[in-house]
Amino acid sequence: MTNIAQQAQALAVKIQQRFPADGVFQTAVPRLSVTRFSGPTPAIPVVYQPAVCLVVQGAKKVILGERIFEYNMARYLAVSVDVPVTGQITEASDEAPYLCLKLDLDLNLLSELMLKMNSPRPARPAGSETAIAVSLVTAELLQAFERLLLLTESAESIPVLGPLTEQEILYWLLQGEQGWVLHQLISGDNRLAQVNKAIQHLKYHYREPFSKSTLLELTCMSATSFFQHFKDVTAMTPLQYQKQLRLQEARRLLLTNEFDVSGAGYQVGYESPSQFTREYSRLFGLPPSKDLQLLKGDTKHHALDFKRSSSSRISRAV
Repeated sequence: MTNIAQQAQALAVKIQQRFPADGVFQTAVPRLSVTRFSGPTPAIPVVYQPAVCLVVQGAKKVILGERIFEYNMARYLAVSVDVPVTGQITEASDEAPYLCLKLDLDLNLLSELMLKMNSPRPARPAGSETAIAVSLVTAELLQAFERLLLLTESAESIPVLGPLTEQEILYWLLQGEQGWVLHQLISGDNRLAQVNKAIQHLKYHYREPFSKSTLLELTCMSATSFFQHFKDVTAMTPLQYQKQLRLQEARRLLLTNEFDVSGAGYQVGYESPSQFTREYSRLFGLPPSKDLQLLKGDTKHHALDFKRSSSSRISRAV
């Protein structure tokens, strides 16, 4: 067994002791959450937000367009911008549940660290992805995550040691294969940062009618360049992106009984019930009423994917 595998196994034992039940748990450490699940899940559309996800037991895959990203204890997942994907836990059991540590990226802390490092921007690797990538886990990264988790046992230490340990994790990310992505995300004079401006606008205004001119004005890009780079990052067009945000929020509203089918469609921006039902069925495979019956009859499998976001109320998972 490799050193990484041994470290991950030891950390898995600690996580299972602290989190004996399945679920998604926000820890006392800001931005750090833990996911535990005791069985494989169906493939479910969700929205990933900027974060690093470190699996210490089990495995998961996410699908972005035609690209498939698989991560486990040997490979971590890095997400640079908000992006709709399909996620599926592929390896998990009662004896060896899926265990994942997720740290949401604090862009302010990341900016401060980059200024301290004062290092040149890494070159973009040939053939690399932008919105999502997987990279090999290092001993340093795994150890830093373990120290961050252990801070949950000492509440008085979190305000002092938490930011330092989080900064160490960001440091190893910047030094690793995905360092160039994080540099681009912070530097506002590149295509990824410009596309992210459009993504943030769509995230908070997805209920409003789609406006190409607004997005072009925000990004200061030509239409041809903008649409090409947006698709490179998200594997979809801006309009498709907005539709996914709308439909995933509508699904959450239905599951939480906040609205009926027609009300949910109207709430997320659809004026035509038939169009809402048609596009919902295309994304989720069933019309809203039948999909809702399935979801409510299988809440154990879907609970992880309908955590409410405090900012956008768009569903997310790790």
